[in-house]
Amino acid sequence: MSSVDLDKIGANKLKNCTSGEMVEIDSLWHDQTSILFFLRRFGCQVCWWMAAEVSKLEKDLKTNSIALIGIGPEETGVKEFKDGGFFKGDIYIDEKNQCYKDLGLKRYNAINVVGKKVREIASKASTKGIHGNFSGDLLQSGGMLIVAKGGEKVLLHFVQKTPADSTSLDDITKALRISANVQAGEKPQCNDEVCTRYRILCSSGDATEHDHNMDSDSYPVIFFPLV
Repeated sequence: MSSVDLDKIGANKLKNCTSGEMVEIDSLWHDQTSILFFLRRFGCQVCWWMAAEVSKLEKDLKTNSIALIGIGPEETGVKEFKDGGFFKGDIYIDEKNQCYKDLGLKRYNAINVVGKKVREIASKASTKGIHGNFSGDLLQSGGMLIVAKGGEKVLLHFVQKTPADSTSLDDITKALRISANVQAGEKPQCNDEVCTRYRILCSSGDATEHDHNMDSDSYPVIFFPLV
């Protein structure tokens, strides 16, 4: 049974990125079942890849009158995210991060964002032409909430434990009880060629690209993949 308090979360307000209007989040599921995809940040490369994945369901979601909604914790990077064109839903901002807090979407420490799994997905995203940037809060976690029409119940509540975690398309369609004729993206495989390319986030805030032959999740210097 989900521990999500829909009455509490429903009163939180989000900013519509197109109109600038502030809306209570429960209005998003008032008339239709809704998928709420909480991004770590709009510049996150892994989030872009995940956004492209869930958007593969666009046709089936429309057929079943299900809304796809992307939510970010800040406005930084939203223009680039929208211009990318790979997310097929409406976009909102949780300016106070209250929904993130209420859903248990916590902040990572620096070590959480450099793991092998993250590097694999980031490299896979790059091969698909999906890129990101260092803009915004690098340590915020993300997740997903699927709510039945009218707020009847929570169909799925997913919280990232690492930046590489995501909800599968199969889990989403099962939660919605719909069928979808789509193929999930191939799981990336890590090797020395694709998983040892990093961008070092310098203390000055500047990013420079270097190659390093290492296959470890720990190192005296923290290397941030572009996530």
